[in-house]
Amino acid sequence: MPAALRRRVAGVDGCRAGWVVALVPEEGGGPSELHVVASFADVLALRPSVIAVDMPIGLSDSGPRACDTAARRLLGPRRASVFPAPLRAMLAASSHAEANAMGRRIDGRGVSHQAFNLIPKIRELDAHVTTRSRRRIVEASPELCFALLLGAPCAEPKRAPAGRAARLAAIAAIHPDVVDRLAEPRPGAAVDDVLDAFALTVTARRVASATAERLGDGSRDARGLRLEINL
Repeated sequence: MPAALRRRVAGVDGCRAGWVVALVPEEGGGPSELHVVASFADVLALRPSVIAVDMPIGLSDSGPRACDTAARRLLGPRRASVFPAPLRAMLAASSHAEANAMGRRIDGRGVSHQAFNLIPKIRELDAHVTTRSRRRIVEASPELCFALLLGAPCAEPKRAPAGRAARLAAIAAIHPDVVDRLAEPRPGAAVDDVLDAFALTVTARRVASATAERLGDGSRDARGLRLEINL
């Protein structure tokens, strides 16, 4: 099939400029593409068959999500890369203090600064995801993808030289042109963002081939979205 007609999947990670998108063929080899776009609508405009995104989809009204707990258990030394998702009510918060107060009022727990800083992107993503589009827009974890590629959770943090080298080598084994993509201008997207986006294509391909595993307890949120992480 000509390259222009091949179905592609996307790994998507949030970045300073908006979203970084790694596009790869749904199966087999072939060239990859790297895009840095301002909005999630721009991600959808690239028309991937599956989008695996490192951002919470499906938010609890109270209490932790079972999928976050399961992902942390699998990641062992890298468990801190998956932190508790904010509660759905927190999407309306305009400050960390307000979100913290909401959490403590609802179930006695606040929200980390890291999780709160993701709320604008979670809100943006939530506006585009429906129970129908949830079939092709899935939540995934880069560190779980790296664990699949390496056979175990990466021993070193991603910002350590050895950790970055191990992750780059794992991706290059399946997408050899990732080095070329890293050499391209990408204002607003760090090297770690690009590596994470390429890692997420592992889950995107598994979803496309119906071989992905779903972490979670099968529950849905107030919008009917499944609370799950795919890998």
